[in-house]
Amino acid sequence: MRMTEKEPNVLYVRMLGGFSVRWNGKLIAGGSKAGDSQLTCLLQILMHNRETGVTRDRLEELLFGDREMSNVHHALQSVIYNTKKKLEKAGLPPDNYIIQRKGVFFWTDGIPLQEDATEFERFFHQAEGTGDPEEQLALYQEAVHWYTGEFLPSQTAAVWAAQEARRLKQMFCLCVERAAELLRERQDFFQLEDLGIYAASIDPLSDWETLTMEALVSLGRYDEARKLYDDTAEFYFSEQGLRPSKKMMQQLDRLGDGILHQHAVLDEIQADLTEKGENTPGGYLCSYPIFAGIYRMVERMMERGGQSVYLMLCTVIDGKGNPMREGPMLDEMSRRMGDAVRSSIRRGDAMCQYGKGQFLALLVNTTRENCGVVQKRISDRFIVGRQRSRIEYYVKSVFWVPPFEQDEAE
Repeated sequence: MRMTEKEPNVLYVRMLGGFSVRWNGKLIAGGSKAGDSQLTCLLQILMHNRETGVTRDRLEELLFGDREMSNVHHALQSVIYNTKKKLEKAGLPPDNYIIQRKGVFFWTDGIPLQEDATEFERFFHQAEGTGDPEEQLALYQEAVHWYTGEFLPSQTAAVWAAQEARRLKQMFCLCVERAAELLRERQDFFQLEDLGIYAASIDPLSDWETLTMEALVSLGRYDEARKLYDDTAEFYFSEQGLRPSKKMMQQLDRLGDGILHQHAVLDEIQADLTEKGENTPGGYLCSYPIFAGIYRMVERMMERGGQSVYLMLCTVIDGKGNPMREGPMLDEMSRRMGDAVRSSIRRGDAMCQYGKGQFLALLVNTTRENCGVVQKRISDRFIVGRQRSRIEYYVKSVFWVPPFEQDEAE
């Protein structure tokens, strides 16, 4: 966390990635003290808006919403009074912590306060306002490391907090992208690697791994880049059922273009290329990028004719015929379907997982009728007992269109 809390007699307020208020090392609010929701909400609202303050009507709306109250003004005064008492009891120096000026409530200026969200935004605007690339990079990097997570993640039901969370996250994304561009211009791939690792740890499932992979490929660290790709693809599949992004696949292409092996004889190269494990049963299970490469190669081979190839999509559906997209059973269903598909197609056929509850299979040198046989074989191996879930199949022929026919189609 960027906030070091070194200065004494300063109120350190964390709003990014969680909420806490500390005074001289002691937790005043938030963290394990998050039981009093009204006190917590009042502090979050006033401390985050300490420059502009919050009007009485707005504060009452944020604290009480549409709840029926006989005297909402009295309820607000009661919350403020109790908050002041609890803050003083918690160890803050005596002060009129919450003050009112012409119907607008402010957090006191009498106690120095540092809030991480405000510091993050301050460094971002400073970076935007300078024309010196060196200074700009340093400011963007400083801003990036102030952002330690989503703004008030426990307050996602509060509209004001959710809106602020979206705004600050967009700002964080701009920081990362602009810092990355400056690092590319300097060809500083070591710092680009660090940037990608940090951004991915703070904002998962946002494709920041592409920065790290770009840096690894540019530095020639191909084994690390390949492992990062495999780990990322598996993580995105398991968490969201997502395929690798276009950016990630572009970096994979760069990885393939950049690998230069030591000089070797053909026998050694062939031994390295050969699939390990004799007579591995079932179809060839591979990642989506490899599957895409196989598909494109088969398309080219079909220019010579003589083969009939079909692409089959298998999707798990529930008892009502709807695709299963989430739920505790989906992972188990996906695993079982993958096993059923692999054991039902031939060794010369290829397959990959496309998303949660979906697999693709490329059936080479077969007929449409035989596709139906394969589907029955998969279903027989997938369905256990009286389970209601089934597999839905879509099949399309893979065919090559000559250039002149493509022109006519256009």
